[in-house]
Amino acid sequence: MTDDIRIAAVAVLEACRARGWTIATAESCTGGLVAGALTEIAGSSDVVDRGFVTYSNEAKHEMLGVPLETLKRYGAVSRQTAEAMATGVLTKCKVDLAVSITGIAGPGGGSIEKPVGLVHFAAASRDGTSMHAAERYGDIGRSAVRHQSVLQALAMLKEVAEQ
Repeated sequence: MTDDIRIAAVAVLEACRARGWTIATAESCTGGLVAGALTEIAGSSDVVDRGFVTYSNEAKHEMLGVPLETLKRYGAVSRQTAEAMATGVLTKCKVDLAVSITGIAGPGGGSIEKPVGLVHFAAASRDGTSMHAAERYGDIGRSAVRHQSVLQALAMLKEVAEQ
């Protein structure tokens, strides 16, 4: 794990511990890297409950309850899907805080409307706080898109936990 991700993960865990909160993740293009970063930190089991890797639309629907209509109308890489993924985590788990990531890491798979490097994020807490972010990292390489996405997701978790 890189130092920047380690520092961000520790900050999330500390912010959640301060509130007595637990976390779950819903990841598509990051394939579990956010959960992996958090659980790389010793003692994280008091904060991290679980992670969902929902790479396919079927998994997003079956595991998180993302409506098929949302996936059909807006696509997997959209604000609506990211928000439904985060909400789905809160519905399926007894955690206090959820983050979701869905995007196009590349090198292929992009379009004019949704280019490689487009990633949507959502964070939601049980107390009703929520946020969305869309980042256009560009075609900077699959690993770089995923790295930046992990940092963004961790930053959002920390921000919501500190509100």
